[in-house]
Amino acid sequence: MPFTYQFPDPATADHDGLLAVGGDLSQESLITAYSQGIFPWFTENSPILWWSPDPRMVLFPSKFILTDSLRQSIKNSGFTVRIDSDFASVIEHCEKAPRKGQDGTWITKEMKQAYINLHKKGLAHSFETWHNDELAGGLYGVSLGRAFFGESMFYLKRDASKFALYALTQWCLSHEFHFIDAQQSTSHLKSLGAEDIPRHLFLKLLKEALKFETIANNWNISSLRGA
Repeated sequence: MPFTYQFPDPATADHDGLLAVGGDLSQESLITAYSQGIFPWFTENSPILWWSPDPRMVLFPSKFILTDSLRQSIKNSGFTVRIDSDFASVIEHCEKAPRKGQDGTWITKEMKQAYINLHKKGLAHSFETWHNDELAGGLYGVSLGRAFFGESMFYLKRDASKFALYALTQWCLSHEFHFIDAQQSTSHLKSLGAEDIPRHLFLKLLKEALKFETIANNWNISSLRGA
């Protein structure tokens, strides 16, 4: 039977948000972590590190900023969004995507397999932007209750990842999700409407979101075209 890591109180995390070291990436441990506002983030040859930063960046679906320029870009791009049609390719592209200020990737082989396992369980999902039947961008994350925990995104064509995020916000709105967890603050996500909130407020919102049943299994519904 897999070992389920027992996490400390998120309030005990250090200044950077590091909460714990060790454990495993079993489905049980990941579900336990996310339900407590904790996520793994580490690099190759490093022990598993668990984080709960303060403040926490979240995107409330109704606050997504669809600018006129982005709307026009999406409308004229020929993009189509699919959900859960090629999760493995999305996470692989996220692994290879260059990150400013980062030499390597935190999506290790172990992490990749852990999220593919969660996807097979119906708890991890991908929003994929396609162009002429080729993957142009996308994102993936974990869903519990009425919360979506965004993990990573990538693009091969301009605005492709933004379109995937827009599609996610629309899906969340139609299914009455409370928020999208963006984990750590970035200026890019702030420009799209995400905001920093105190950890204690995030945990309160998470507790409310987890009172609802998780929409598990494949989310692959009819594709969403340019807005």
